[in-house]
Amino acid sequence: MGQVLRNEEVEGVEKVEALAAIRLLLLTGCRRNEILTLRWEDVDLQRGFLLFPDSKTGRKIIPLTPAVAEVLEGLPRIPGNPYVLPGRGGNGHFIGLFHVWERIRDKAGIPDVRLHDLRHSFASFGAGGGLGLPILGKLLGHRNVATTARYAHLADDPVRVAAEGVSGEIAQALNGR
Repeated sequence: MGQVLRNEEVEGVEKVEALAAIRLLLLTGCRRNEILTLRWEDVDLQRGFLLFPDSKTGRKIIPLTPAVAEVLEGLPRIPGNPYVLPGRGGNGHFIGLFHVWERIRDKAGIPDVRLHDLRHSFASFGAGGGLGLPILGKLLGHRNVATTARYAHLADDPVRVAAEGVSGEIAQALNGR
């Protein structure tokens, strides 16, 4: 995916706003409309957060990571347009992400992956990295941990590593070590 996004940037085939939207979706776990309707006034680069005053589950604050800040700092600001990802002609926010995503995912060889699946990927990476469901839920803006559990699909490798660790400790205890 990263290589496809870099190639598209270099070749200038897709709009900068669309590529930035995909990166922001991957890097934040935010919902599509949260990213597309994000306004510059809700980006605090100094204190390091993104504010979503009216997300699906209410007000939400997301920490601004260096990777997210880098994407944001690379975006042009359009005078008179409040959106981080402005639309054509400088009016409104960017639209048409679905069509761009279809082309990007086909080039990346993942034709069945939906835009919303990027949110699931964020959760899965977090869970695989050892983050607990309450923390992931806070990042995703979930009110219920059960919702987060549905998002955080663990890959086989982290599950295997965890199982081997637990099993290894028990085996050592059984063997008196």
